[in-house]
Amino acid sequence: MLMKEHIEEAIHNFRAAAPVYARNERYYRGDHDLAFATEKFANTFGSLFREFALNLCPAVCDAVRDKLRVTGFLPENGALAVETDRIWRRNRLPIRAGEVHREALVTGDAYVIVWPDDAGRAAVYPNRAANCTVAYDEENAGKVLWAAKYWRTLGRHTRLNIFYPDRIERFITAKPSEGILADAGQFVRYRDAIPNPYGVVPVFHFANNADIGSFGRSELEAAIPVQDGMNKAVLDMLVAMEFSAYRQRWAAGIEIEYDNDGQPVAPFKAGVDHLWLAQNPEARFGDFNTADLDQFLKVKDSFRVDIASVTGTPMYYLLPNSRSFPSGEALRKSETRFIAKVRERQAVFGQTWAEAMAFALRVEGHGVVFPTTRWEDPARLSEREELENILLRKQIGISDEQALREAGYEA
Repeated sequence: MLMKEHIEEAIHNFRAAAPVYARNERYYRGDHDLAFATEKFANTFGSLFREFALNLCPAVCDAVRDKLRVTGFLPENGALAVETDRIWRRNRLPIRAGEVHREALVTGDAYVIVWPDDAGRAAVYPNRAANCTVAYDEENAGKVLWAAKYWRTLGRHTRLNIFYPDRIERFITAKPSEGILADAGQFVRYRDAIPNPYGVVPVFHFANNADIGSFGRSELEAAIPVQDGMNKAVLDMLVAMEFSAYRQRWAAGIEIEYDNDGQPVAPFKAGVDHLWLAQNPEARFGDFNTADLDQFLKVKDSFRVDIASVTGTPMYYLLPNSRSFPSGEALRKSETRFIAKVRERQAVFGQTWAEAMAFALRVEGHGVVFPTTRWEDPARLSEREELENILLRKQIGISDEQALREAGYEA
């Protein structure tokens, strides 16, 4: 009975999270919900600008991901440092870790499953947020009680695995179905359960910007409303450009002719190969002023500032061609909030990576070891700045030998 409840809870979580994850993924790819000023504009230009988007969402996520680079692990037992690095590289995690970070930043969640492969070695499997879920212990917040993963088979059946600390239960839908996730009652047991001798749920949850024992929040959560506003401003500008691309002319003091239905007939045809002539000496001609697009450009750039403000993203990610950015110490001060966010993500993701690698070491028979994740410094100084700092320290008394060692040279 309890297992059925877990299946129902897992399916509920999958269904509830799917539209949120899908929306965040859409916006990251540039598939945005476009809005026009009026229904007339939508009917006229909707098909023309259907795939338009001035997409800044990737910059919001990639700015953080660029700073999340795992450089290695420090196990409690130093002799295992080489073994930990071997597991990390064998599973191509120097590359795939970035994919996990991207998934967590974009959707809010990402998952890694660690389990022995056919040769008994630790295999690390990154998984998409939409296909996994976890259940936390409310009494002991942060502890994973069980986890679940589902996927579709080639035969259009749906597989569902539930991971417990002592076993992995496997289920499959009795009948094939289309893309809709089946109800709990349609699942039947798929072969016997797989024993889990490690006493830990082998699913590791990367929750971005999350509260204790809860699912994560996307980096795009605050950016999407501003992105929608900027898209509308740019669309309105494009519509204004379309209407003002050919200057509208007017004529006054000309007798109007009417057709058989009583409708006025235009006295002139506009075009570069047409000349307007009138017999009435009192006739006057002129044209309307073109639309002022500078205001649209100012509004567009103001939305970039708003996105930077609500997400903490440095402006040089959102406005890369500007020449007004500070440099050196002023730039580092302007990045204070952003660097603080990156360090917080490093602390959270680093804890999850450490737990996953500790499990991998247990799989390969190294006992209970808990490593520490090492990250590349997100606020690293340039080589010139590092050398200048060494020279300053030399002026206050460090030896030439020490200065050379800090600079990376043999004394």
